This record gives sequence, structure tokens and C-alpha cells, in this order.
Amino acid sequence: MRKYNIVKYKNNTHYTVNVTDSYGQEHTSFFVTKQECSKYVYEVWQSEVKKEVCLLNNAILNCIELDKKRGVEVNLD
Repeated sequence: MRKYNIVKYKNNTHYTVNVTDSYGQEHTSFFVTKQECSKYVYEVWQSEVKKEVCLLNNAILNCIELDKKRGVEVNLD
């Protein structure tokens, strides 16, 4: 679900823009004007690319969860 948020905190010279693309990936940047923030939002949405899932990371996490369920102490050294 696409969404965005533009905030300027008190005593800050820049706006913070948070953008979520349609893949649920979050992007954050900082700009001086609201126009720059709006441009960034459109740029993020126009160039959406789903990040690759690292199968090795998922496999390691699954092994850790299995070890925890069996009561094996997790040691990644």
C-alpha cells in the first residue's frame, strides 16, 4: 500500500519525507522544501522495484527457529 508522510520538526531546517511503496518497502530522505519532498515521493513510486529475497538469510533464520524449538542454544560463531 502506497503512503507518504512529510514532516518538519520544530527548530529543524529540513523536511523529513517517509515513503512506502506498493511492495511495503520504506524510503526516507530530507529536503529543504515541500516541493522537493513531493518530487521525491513521485520518483520513489515511479521507480518501484521489489527487492530480492535472500534465500540464504531465510534458511538460516528457519534453522535458528528450529533449534530454539528443540531447546538447542543458538550460536552463530
